[in-house]
Amino acid sequence: QDRSQLIQVEGLDNLRQALSQGRGVLIFSAHLGNWEVASWAISSFTPLHVVARPLDNPLLEKELLKMRQALGARVISKFLAARPILRALQAQESVAILIDQNVLRSQAVFVDFFGLTAATTPALASFHLHTQAPLLPIFCLMTPERRYLVKIHPPLSFSASKAAEPEALLQITQVLTKMIEQEIRQYPGQWLWFHDRWRTRPADGK
Repeated sequence: QDRSQLIQVEGLDNLRQALSQGRGVLIFSAHLGNWEVASWAISSFTPLHVVARPLDNPLLEKELLKMRQALGARVISKFLAARPILRALQAQESVAILIDQNVLRSQAVFVDFFGLTAATTPALASFHLHTQAPLLPIFCLMTPERRYLVKIHPPLSFSASKAAEPEALLQITQVLTKMIEQEIRQYPGQWLWFHDRWRTRPADGK
């Protein structure tokens, strides 16, 4: 079926603005609406890589990989992600990461998410500070007409000195997490909350 019959893209100029910087684009989103369909829309305008954890079942993983490739996405395993992400950005391509999942304490910064402290990956903020690839929030929501609305927000950019980087990683990750929270508050029924988002606690237990 023709994409235009299923998908409405809002904010395409924001994607074009991000791409025009010539540094690649770091897309972030959440398990909200249909994030897989977003690939179908975005890959029409930029080569797209998605970072994902391989499924434990190899047969299901094979089928999921085929589906993602059919939707225009190239898949990067989260376990071997750093070099492929940097290569994609150097080639002025786009990389998408969902950042609304719990992570291990050793891999986390702790930010506020719906009023509770949540262990969150700072990887996206780190790639941004080291490459200056713009951060681009994109969400794909189901509409009452049973179509999809892909919302592309304006690109974000931050900078920090080497000495200030640890605090910057925390602050940037907090900004991105709050944007996700705001989107979920608008469409709470479309957030796929399939794990304990707040499972990992800070060392002080707060």
